[in-house]
Amino acid sequence: MPSPVFSAAHTAAPDQLALPQHIPLVAALRDGLVESVHYGSGIALGADGSVAAAAGDPLTPFYPRSALKPLQAVAMVRAGLELPADLLALASASHSGAAVHRDGALRILELHGLAPTDLENSTDLPYGTTEREDWLRNGGSATRITQNCSGKHAAMAATCAINGWPVQGYLDPSHPLQQLVARTVIDLTGEEPAGVSTDGCGTPLFALTLHGMARSFGRIAQAAARHDRDTFDSTNAEAAVGLAMQRHPHMVAGEGRDVTELMRLLPGAVAKDGFEGVQLVGLADGSAVAVKISDGGDRARMPATVRLLEALAVDTEPLGGIATAPVLGGGHQVGLLLATDFLNTTQSTPDNEAL
Repeated sequence: MPSPVFSAAHTAAPDQLALPQHIPLVAALRDGLVESVHYGSGIALGADGSVAAAAGDPLTPFYPRSALKPLQAVAMVRAGLELPADLLALASASHSGAAVHRDGALRILELHGLAPTDLENSTDLPYGTTEREDWLRNGGSATRITQNCSGKHAAMAATCAINGWPVQGYLDPSHPLQQLVARTVIDLTGEEPAGVSTDGCGTPLFALTLHGMARSFGRIAQAAARHDRDTFDSTNAEAAVGLAMQRHPHMVAGEGRDVTELMRLLPGAVAKDGFEGVQLVGLADGSAVAVKISDGGDRARMPATVRLLEALAVDTEPLGGIATAPVLGGGHQVGLLLATDFLNTTQSTPDNEAL
């Protein structure tokens, strides 16, 4: 098995933590009273790459977690990976573990003469609540195929098989696949990673800024839009990944997941979430938004994201159902989860020259 990017000796906390300067982005209201607040940072980039809006500390590096998956998929397509669009979307996914997701991961392996034993991701139960309950009800246990990153890992093993690279050890940072991923991340974000670590599933993980991540998603979505207009090179990896995600949003997350719903409601969008409160959305004109919730609160991602989309003059009315969530009392709604008015505060917008 591959070695982790960092050994346990590197995990000790420093004497002083440099904390990001996050601000209040989302509040939970119970009968008109603010009950809790989610702090975080966000950025909206215009089609020309300029900063349309910013909040908090969007230039401090963070770990995008699974929001990196579309960038990793672009690297694999650049390396010659060819998959049906639904399976390429799965390669970019944090899937819920439904039968269509599990079967898709197996299809990727079978297409390239591989088996589940070739996967090196961690084991887990299905991520989706319904999917997990169904799996357990039928006697299932934690496996690599049911783990939410299995599509990406199947695609990584397949990319190795295509290129004649060793499949065993494909997660090692020195492996040709991971070296290619690192170069692709730098290309798409325009940034050198500020640090590296290991993601929950075992893949190398890069510390980047919200600005850099937004730039990468804007490039992917714009490439998809240009390809759809038949004015772009059909071999473009960014276009292939973006179109696959747009056309098969249920493979990127799953039924009942807000990321899947956002891509269905907002044509031309490429969206991906990540653990610890990360959300990215790229739009067809190359604009994009990126959000990081400081406490990792998953429920706060989408309200803040929709508020930033408003700064790009996006019609967010169709997103009303995912822009908030009810606060319950006794089984009845007594409040709401709402984005604060963070774009109309005295928060300064970063100087473009610093970006």
